[in-house]
Amino acid sequence: QVQLVESGGGLVQTGGSLRLSCAASGHTLSTYVMGWFRQAAGKERESIAVISWSGGSTYYADSVKGRFTISRDNAKNTVYLQMSSLKPEDTAVYYCAAQNKVTGKYDLWGQGTQVTVTS
Repeated sequence: QVQLVESGGGLVQTGGSLRLSCAASGHTLSTYVMGWFRQAAGKERESIAVISWSGGSTYYADSVKGRFTISRDNAKNTVYLQMSSLKPEDTAVYYCAAQNKVTGKYDLWGQGTQVTVTS
């Protein structure tokens, strides 16, 4: 059974940094497009960063561009999200997900990790 497990969330002050990890078990992620999403309380889930299978291409939402960096280590079957210059509006549950190669939809999700940024 394939599982994604996020870690690295927590409580941080405005301006601080965190690095989230998304580790896969049961299947290699090396050929999958991977994404990070977040959902704040009362809001819809949003896509914030995407990385190609090779790591050569990335996409960022405007809300995080220049502050967040997505990366991957296929040898470790892990995807990362380095978050810097954090703001209170970054407070949310953060999820990683794998994109289905056939449908293009993200259909494999982790359980999420909470990030709370205090002012």
